Formats: sequence, C-alpha cells, structure tokens
Amino acid sequence: MGVEEQKEEREVLDSIFPEEITDISDSAYRIAITLEVTNEHGDTTEPPTIVLSVSYPETYPDVAPNLDLSNPPNASKHPLLDVSEDKAQLLKSLDATIEENLGMAMVFTLVSTLKEAAEQLIIERQGALQARKDQEAAKAAEEENRKFHGTVVTRERFLEWREKFLAEMAEKERKEKEEQEMEDKKKRGGKPEEKKMTGRQLWEGGLVGKVDEDEDGEDAIEGLERLKVTA
Repeated sequence: MGVEEQKEEREVLDSIFPEEITDISDSAYRIAITLEVTNEHGDTTEPPTIVLSVSYPETYPDVAPNLDLSNPPNASKHPLLDVSEDKAQLLKSLDATIEENLGMAMVFTLVSTLKEAAEQLIIERQGALQARKDQEAAKAAEEENRKFHGTVVTRERFLEWREKFLAEMAEKERKEKEEQEMEDKKKRGGKPEEKKMTGRQLWEGGLVGKVDEDEDGEDAIEGLERLKVTA
C-alpha cells in the first residue's frame, strides 16, 4: 500500500472518529478511545480513555503499524486501569489481530480489539474486587452469627471440653477432701466430751452420798436415813 492508500485509510478513520482522531504528521496520528464500563454501585468515576498512537512504516500494511499507548493529557488515574502498567499487556493483545490482517488496512480493527481488551481487563478486576468484598462480608456475617449461635460443637471440641471438665471436677473433689480432713483433725484436737457415769459406777466409786455444796444438808441426811431403813 502506497502513500495514497494510507491517506485513504486515514480519511475513512476520520469519518469514523471525527472527534477522537488527531494528526501528528502525514503518516502518524492519535485516536482517543473511551472505554464503556459499568461503574460499581455508588462509583462516580469517569469512564477511562486511552490514546492509541499510530504511525505507518513505508511498507504498511505488509508490515504492522507502529503502535503506542498513553493517557490523555491531564487525565485522572482510573482505579482499575493504569496505562503505564498495563501498556505491554494491552499491546500484546493486538498481536493476533495484526497477524490476521497483514496486507490489509487494519487500524479500525486494531482500535476495536484494543477497546475490547481494555474493557475486559477492567471487568475482570471489578469481578476480583467484588469477590474480595463478598468474602469480607461473608466473614463479617459469620463472625456476627457466631455471637448468637455460639461455638459449633465438633467431636474434637467435645473431647477437649470433657477432659477439662473432668480435671476441674477432680480438683474440686481433692479440695473438698482436704477441707474435710482438716475439719476432722480440728475436732480430734479439741476437748473430749464428758461421759455421764451410771449409778453402779457412782456407787463403786464411793461417790454416792456426795452432794453439791449448794444443796440443803438436811435433805441429804434424810436421803441417807431412808436408804438405811430400806436396807
């Protein structure tokens, strides 16, 4: 394709992208490509725009055009697309299209392919971001539910609880036993309880006839006299 044919493709592109195309030279130009992406709920970020720079080698389209990617001047950085970091990946996505269209005008096809690749990259990143948000939300919900439902009982947790419970009961029993032994020891170390003697033991011990000093003496004598008469 000669210079005239290259100019012809350029004129076709000018009719397709009247606002987006800018001349650099007779054989070079830039095309601004606005991506169509669906913002997440509440996201007011402007749709990103990338700029494809094209220059024709003398033997184009028998060889690939020279391509480059950049951001528009003073453009704000999109959270899910960074041309400086994603340039190599996006240009690589055009290799198959270039190979398939050698010998034919291909810039319009390249623009369409590049636009689709960039939009798909953003969609994949949106999906990954949403997946992380869903995972975090599910984890938060699980933690919240755990407050109301308590700990799920498994065999391992039951055995762990049982072992701890038996140990606590054994310790409690040991302490109670020690306290009882201390109590018994205190009782044995106290004053022994006085035993009352029977009448026979009092008689044999010569205690019969002894009376408390506070008792009336005459009553005591009368008691002894009655014992003699009876005898």
